[in-house]
Amino acid sequence: MNPTCVIVPVYNHPHTIGAVSASVTAHGLPCLLVDDGSDTACAQRLEELQRAQTTVHLLRLPHNRGKGAAVCAGLRWARDQGYTHALQVDADGQHDLADIPRFLDASARDPQAVITGSRRAQGISALRHYGRKVTDWLVWLETLSTQIDDSMCGYRLYPLAATVALLDATRVGQRMDFDTDILVRLHWRGVAIAQVTTQVIYRRDIPSHFRMLRDNLRIARMHTLLIAGMLPRAPLLLWRRWRDR
Repeated sequence: MNPTCVIVPVYNHPHTIGAVSASVTAHGLPCLLVDDGSDTACAQRLEELQRAQTTVHLLRLPHNRGKGAAVCAGLRWARDQGYTHALQVDADGQHDLADIPRFLDASARDPQAVITGSRRAQGISALRHYGRKVTDWLVWLETLSTQIDDSMCGYRLYPLAATVALLDATRVGQRMDFDTDILVRLHWRGVAIAQVTTQVIYRRDIPSHFRMLRDNLRIARMHTLLIAGMLPRAPLLLWRRWRDR
């Protein structure tokens, strides 16, 4: 069995998910589609993909719980199936899946590390660009480190033992706050983080599920909690930074 599977959280992307799953399986990797309460059209499309390809699996959540909840369910499923690593990609087709071998190679060099994408984006708005920069600065404060270059990228490969152990011990963000929250908390636990530069293309014809007010408030709350959580960990984080110089 291939030790790595791919997890794709899906919420109403019926027109792009077929190409995403085909790209994943073309790399010889099993693909888990996590249906996060999609509508009928998307749910039917996911069933078609599962029936058409034995290496495509489907996990359904009973209602929409958010991207983070879908990825967490997928990570637990992957661990229970005996995989050692899981690569998270988005369902909207904006990730360059030709980079999958680069993630796998980086993981082979350091199997205990999280391998996360560092985006070089095309078509990104100025507001989104500066929002990412603010998040980067906050993450550097929360980790007392500049090791994490792009905490919001949803293209990353997790070592399952360390990641599921974190999920068993701590509740992480369940929606758009997930990617940053889990990465900072893995860093706090001493999990190494390596980065792969990757291309992301933001397309106007693909709907975004980001809700400006609700998700920004959720992300602001996350950063407040992470900064508060950093304070008692600060001596250890600073010692680790000095040790690794």
